[in-house]
Amino acid sequence: MIRLIKNADIYAPEHIGKKDILIADEKICAIEDCIEPSGIPGLEVYDLEGKKLLPGYIDLHVHITGGGGELGPSSRVPESFLTAFTTNGITTVLGLLGTDGITRSMENLVTKARALTEEGITAYCLTSSYAYPPVTMTGKVEKDIMMLDPVIGVKLAVSDHRSNNPSGEDLIDLATDARRGGLLSGKAGLVTMHMGTGKGMLDPILYALDHSDVPIKNFLPTHMARSHALMDQGVELVRRGGYIDFTAPSEDAGLEKMVKTLHYVLDQEGVTTDHVSISSDAFGSQPKFNAKGECIGLTYASPEFLHKTIKALVKDGMELTTAIKLLTTTPATLIAKEGIKGCVRVGADADLLVLDDELNITSLFARGKVAVWNHEIRMKGRFE
Repeated sequence: MIRLIKNADIYAPEHIGKKDILIADEKICAIEDCIEPSGIPGLEVYDLEGKKLLPGYIDLHVHITGGGGELGPSSRVPESFLTAFTTNGITTVLGLLGTDGITRSMENLVTKARALTEEGITAYCLTSSYAYPPVTMTGKVEKDIMMLDPVIGVKLAVSDHRSNNPSGEDLIDLATDARRGGLLSGKAGLVTMHMGTGKGMLDPILYALDHSDVPIKNFLPTHMARSHALMDQGVELVRRGGYIDFTAPSEDAGLEKMVKTLHYVLDQEGVTTDHVSISSDAFGSQPKFNAKGECIGLTYASPEFLHKTIKALVKDGMELTTAIKLLTTTPATLIAKEGIKGCVRVGADADLLVLDDELNITSLFARGKVAVWNHEIRMKGRFE
């Protein structure tokens, strides 16, 4: 299928102005000042009338099979569904497991990632969950990464009362396996670390960096807004060339705090959105624990707060070209898809998000297909 997008004001993420884009199947094959639609049989034309066109968002932390369970079986969060992502500008997701690595199995996770990809977006996943040693499908982290198409790395919990308190040496072993699997398969070999409120903070990660040769790019600590002390360690990690990920709020009341948090970090010397990302934790539980470690409340996160965070940052004065790196080029680098995901350029996947002047989402193209057009949902999951 060939599609022509006319009169798009392109943020690639750099602002390149008004252009036309020609899409062949899933790829962008031309970006020109003007592309005439005549002479191309079966061509579909979509006129954006000057609306903003961005890369589709990449969400690095999604519980695609549902999370939760901290208050018993009835508190398990439902599985994700396609339009929860497409209506919120998300065209690529990285699925993972949370506290529950028993009933939410790797088999289920890999299958769900494949299902979402069949339905129209791009879904990757991470092996294991909170546990250390890791729980995998094949028995080894590097083998999961090599042999299972959607798997691009590994997940574990660090400095959290629900973790197995992995040491720096444990992280070296795990990251080396992930790195080797990534090299052999052409994947990221990413080690995503759920950060809790434990006293150790990033100490195991810093130890691993100081006592091994695993590249710093392979380590991604997330939930980095737990405390100012954790954020300050994150700043030091970025200054060393590393990356950190923040979790978007799960309610409107948290947007102002999220904006302040990101400004606090990004205002530090040597820190830019080229090394900072945000993710939704969508369909993952949001438990509240008291001082005794007892769960006293539970809700779950929605993908909608990623775009709401971008709008809040721009409203607060951040340039759109800067803000959208948090969800485009930076996560694309982390999943080893630079130039393919998170950008608008010839040869890239045609994952394209359309915004009006108020930055409201109006349309979305996922891998070249029309997922949403002028607020009308055109692409749905099989059972939606």
